Amino acid sequence: MMILSNNVELHVEQYGAGSPALVFLHYWGGSARTWRHVIEALASQFRTVALDQRGWGRSAAPQSGYALTDMADDVQVVIDKLDLERYILVGHSMGGKVAQLLASRRPRGLIGLALVAPAPPSPLHLPLEVRRSMVNAYDSRASVVATVEQVLAPNGLAPEDLETVIADSVAGAPAAKEAWPLVTSQEDISAAVADIDVPVMVVCGEHDRVDPSEVLRHELLPRIPQAQLYVLPKLGHLLPLEAPDDIANLIKAFAVSLTDEGISSPSTHKEVVLLRCPNCEAAQQAAANKHSCL
Repeated sequence: MMILSNNVELHVEQYGAGSPALVFLHYWGGSARTWRHVIEALASQFRTVALDQRGWGRSAAPQSGYALTDMADDVQVVIDKLDLERYILVGHSMGGKVAQLLASRRPRGLIGLALVAPAPPSPLHLPLEVRRSMVNAYDSRASVVATVEQVLAPNGLAPEDLETVIADSVAGAPAAKEAWPLVTSQEDISAAVADIDVPVMVVCGEHDRVDPSEVLRHELLPRIPQAQLYVLPKLGHLLPLEAPDDIANLIKAFAVSLTDEGISSPSTHKEVVLLRCPNCEAAQQAAANKHSCL
């Protein structure tokens, strides 16, 4: 379906039923399709909503208007027009920073925030020349493949998923490709995120080269005191495609943990590592610094 937000048509996909709803926001270079495997695993139990953010996928591409507040406003319009009464925001990378800003506004109906390899609320700490080079990362099939292999998912993706990443990245509007590395990633919402008043789950890959766990520990966790970090071993930045079952299981557990009031019970660990079961290869939860599956 298409939903009009501030004169920009947004492509929105909706599956499943149930409460709370899960609202998925994709990374810079992605689309709603980035979440397809995760959604397939969750749509039997939850209402899922995924949108192509402006300039990506099948959404319209204005010449300007790619600030965090523009994208957060778009998400709020989608939520309002779909009349979501109770929902969890699920944001990946750029979508994670958009989700943080929207959550800081304390919108009606929000009961939780799930951040998957999120950009931190502080500015991206990369030199200008590096950020300028990022603008061309999605220019061609070859440049996208190189970016995936060297930065986003060094351990590789399934062939079909790689083709999705290539198609989505190349098709992005020039204004959207340029806005994030040069402008939007530099926005500082560190003070705003202190107003987030719902439970927050943060998931990152052990080998993430874009938003490493060390950055999240220093730039995000201290600013959102209730956030709990989960680290997935041996994975990179494209977690919704690299480990969709693990992400779906974590989102499901997080949703179930929320009470009717949207407040989870206090956690005993600020950080949790997820270890691979030697028998089934499933990610198992273990307290940080412990070395056996629980």
